[in-house]
Amino acid sequence: MTIEDQIVPSDAATCGGASRRHALVGLAVAAGALCAGCSSSASTGKSASPTTGQAGGDGPSSSSSSPASSSSSSDGSSSSSSAGSSSSAGAAGAALAAVSAVPVGGGKILADKQIVLTQPTAGTIKAFSAVCTHQGCTVGSVDNGLITCPCHGSQYKITDGSVVAGPASRALAPQQVKVENGQIMLAS
Repeated sequence: MTIEDQIVPSDAATCGGASRRHALVGLAVAAGALCAGCSSSASTGKSASPTTGQAGGDGPSSSSSSPASSSSSSDGSSSSSSAGSSSSAGAAGAALAAVSAVPVGGGKILADKQIVLTQPTAGTIKAFSAVCTHQGCTVGSVDNGLITCPCHGSQYKITDGSVVAGPASRALAPQQVKVENGQIMLAS
């Protein structure tokens, strides 16, 4: 009997295990690099994220999970947010939406800018953070005078962002906006 004949299966796994482990780790690293190479931060005007329609709205709202995304608003303009941006709302003076795109008694969620625009009464435009104060989800709908978070059901008034139903305990943060020539813009 030779030495090769005396290797038991457990010894064989130990001898070859280190190189197989290294090969699998290398494969995992290569797969991760390949996946990273497949994603692109270049703006193409189309969002890779799923979209959700607004109740009573007249355009899609992008729900972004990637650091850099873009979406088109109902007036055809395109906007994008960049990775690492400290301002989620964008530059002051940039048009957010047309007043006509925000239904009276309802609202429009601009998920890419993390803003929800509301029009409680005709000609009265309000804006709030679209980030739920409960656990940071983006609010998902504006219906019947209420802004609703899809994660846990928190609801806020479209008039002042105050909490109507929890689990959220704090109001949505107000955002300063102005209307010029029928366009809603961030105030400086």
